Amino acid sequence: RVGSATSVSSAVINSRLQELVKLFRERTEKVKEKLTDPDVTSDDESPSASPAAAPAPPPAAEPAGAEPAGDEHYCEMLCCTFKYRPWLDRLKNYQFPSSIDPLTNLMYVLWLFFVVMAWNWNCWLIPVRWAFPYQTPGNIHCWLLMDYLCDLIYLLDILVFQTRLQFVQGGDIITDKKAMKENYLRSQRFKMDVMCLLPLDFFYFKVGVNPLLRFPRCLKYMAFFEFNNRLEAILSKAYIYRVIRTTAYLLYSLHVNSCLYYWASAYEGLGSTTWVYDGEGNSYIRCYYWAVKTLITIGGLPDPKTLFEIVFQLLNYFTGVFAFSVMIGQMRDVVGAATAGQTYYRSCMDSTIKYMNFYKIPKTVQNRVKTWYEYTWHSQGMLDESELLVQLPDKMRLDIAIDVNYNIVSKVALFQGCDRQMIFDMLKRLRSVVYLPNDYVCKKGEIGREMYIIQAGQVQVLGGPDGKTVLVTLKAGSVFGEISLLAAGGGNRRTANVVAHGFANLFILDKKDLNEILVHYPESQKLLRKKAKKMLKNNNKPKDEKGAPGDTLIIPPKADTPKLFQAALAATGRMGGKGPLARLRWRLKELKAMQE
Repeated sequence: RVGSATSVSSAVINSRLQELVKLFRERTEKVKEKLTDPDVTSDDESPSASPAAAPAPPPAAEPAGAEPAGDEHYCEMLCCTFKYRPWLDRLKNYQFPSSIDPLTNLMYVLWLFFVVMAWNWNCWLIPVRWAFPYQTPGNIHCWLLMDYLCDLIYLLDILVFQTRLQFVQGGDIITDKKAMKENYLRSQRFKMDVMCLLPLDFFYFKVGVNPLLRFPRCLKYMAFFEFNNRLEAILSKAYIYRVIRTTAYLLYSLHVNSCLYYWASAYEGLGSTTWVYDGEGNSYIRCYYWAVKTLITIGGLPDPKTLFEIVFQLLNYFTGVFAFSVMIGQMRDVVGAATAGQTYYRSCMDSTIKYMNFYKIPKTVQNRVKTWYEYTWHSQGMLDESELLVQLPDKMRLDIAIDVNYNIVSKVALFQGCDRQMIFDMLKRLRSVVYLPNDYVCKKGEIGREMYIIQAGQVQVLGGPDGKTVLVTLKAGSVFGEISLLAAGGGNRRTANVVAHGFANLFILDKKDLNEILVHYPESQKLLRKKAKKMLKNNNKPKDEKGAPGDTLIIPPKADTPKLFQAALAATGRMGGKGPLARLRWRLKELKAMQE
């Protein structure tokens, strides 16, 4: 019993030692590869991946007595602790930037929003205060307070923001304070900003508070158009804002027309004729209703009586027809631009269906083609991703490819340890292909010319005598067919059928594209050849070879009996003894039979 327990424990120890030796050998081979090929992991001349693509380095450990960083203050509120600085401290320590990028700075877009709100206050309410009797001595102080608040926003825009805007000169981004100020003073924007702040309010002391004296405040329209451009650049669905803006144009034209109608009625005398406003009900709502019927030419209006009324109505009709036609045309352009992609998708699908009907393609094939169109459009929002990237420069295409595909490609065992620049060049060659359910991605015996990376969906590897047994199911992030890219001498044939389990979106890398890339990276080419041979050799190992998968033993193998002990047992057998050695020899034979 003692001997058998010792043999079992020694067998376990030997197996553990063998595993450790195997791990040390693999680690030694990796270190040798890094020493012989130092460029494998060199990142000095490789573009850095985005934070989403490459993991960030771990933060350096702080000494035990060190104080936390300045921006890591804790704010306790009720039972929660927030790792943010108090807003008052952040406000005190905030430093206004010396230069502002007008294209990417969101703070500048927010400031333009306030400027546009002040501009809209003047554009909408100056006509109302001039035409309708809404400005009275009792509320004049409220109107003046809002007026001068808008003037303060205009003044801050000139002194603080416009003089700090960066600009491009000779291909360089100018951030010098003096140069930015001089550029603004020479621009047309500065002249319009000065004109809109003309101090005509001093005439209040002579003619009274007349809102028309504030009409130059409406000349700050350049800020409105700049805000539109900046906001459309950051919105994901800019066409919604365009529809709202076009509707606001129509409402504003009706607003101005209603103000003019009330002014004409007051000039003729309220209720003096059937054409003018009779002075009953809400004056603004009644005049706005009349403006809508006039500009949209609904009809049903009373006929003008005097010459003034006839001329006013004629001008109103002409303006209404012109303004309404312009609004309809602009709305059509906005809606057409918003649905341009959908229109292109429908035209492509209709052309394909017409082609299939002309050549009498079977309905089953036509249904699969329609399904492919619908799924591709709804999943990607486009039919071909490469069409969008053709117009971009090479560097921007690389940045987009890194953010989209780097996480998947960097996990491929075949490419681990290769030059990162080679992987970046390879990312730009990937093609996205959508497979329908039960579509064959590749078939057994085919010549392999592509490598597949699963972006979304699942594929099944089929095998067995009938070729329909599911050997394994590969999910998103898995790779197959990578050995076929580098295999030579007839080793690049597919060994199994691969079928899409459902809708599968795969990235494909052609062998031709990879060979064109490896011409510029000979060291990586050698490493890939070596890995491909090693992977191909492991795939061709017989099942019963030592260490092969599927041969796991519940009871670990017994260690070999020492030679000296075997000689003693043999001598005991020849002597025909009946002592302890003979009984131990019989026990070992019994254990060996049980193990077999």
